[in-house]
Amino acid sequence: MNKNIILCGVGGQGTILASRLIATAAMNKDIPIKTAETIGMAQRGGSVFSHLRLGEGTNSPLIGKKEVDLIIGFEPGETVRQLPFLKPGGTVVVSSRPVMPVSAMIGQSSYNASEMLEYLKANVENLVIVDADKAAEDLGSAKTLNVVLLGAALQSGELGLDEEDLMGAIKEKVPEKFFALNQKALAWSREQE
Repeated sequence: MNKNIILCGVGGQGTILASRLIATAAMNKDIPIKTAETIGMAQRGGSVFSHLRLGEGTNSPLIGKKEVDLIIGFEPGETVRQLPFLKPGGTVVVSSRPVMPVSAMIGQSSYNASEMLEYLKANVENLVIVDADKAAEDLGSAKTLNVVLLGAALQSGELGLDEEDLMGAIKEKVPEKFFALNQKALAWSREQE
């Protein structure tokens, strides 16, 4: 099994933790994995993305354009920015909740999340839009978005892992007091069907 995955969002959304959960789950199954992260602006609400390559025969952690099987987008605009990496027929799982970029906050650009989602609908054949507000309301916490998106990626069939794999990684990487909440968050997408 070879999978190329990009996770993208803005600082503070849990993008890096989600990346580490996938990597841990893969390592626990003896699946070779290479990762690369860009987190320079993470604490200021800037772009954050991770490249993950699961499987044999990968020499570099960075993924080339049109090579990504799955994009997990924590924010619609950041997801659009990563589309050049998506291979034809690839899958995008994206949160519907916008986070205004720093440039828009300081008036250097405008930002319309609904336009970003419409662009994704028009340009991505296999698109899953996750209602992040409903997930936060149902689960009682907005801090579970990363695990909710991983659950949606599982449901898409493109993650290359299963729920048990991710639960093992969550047990390993997330404080015990948050385990039950994250277990519910992982199952949330399955229950939406």
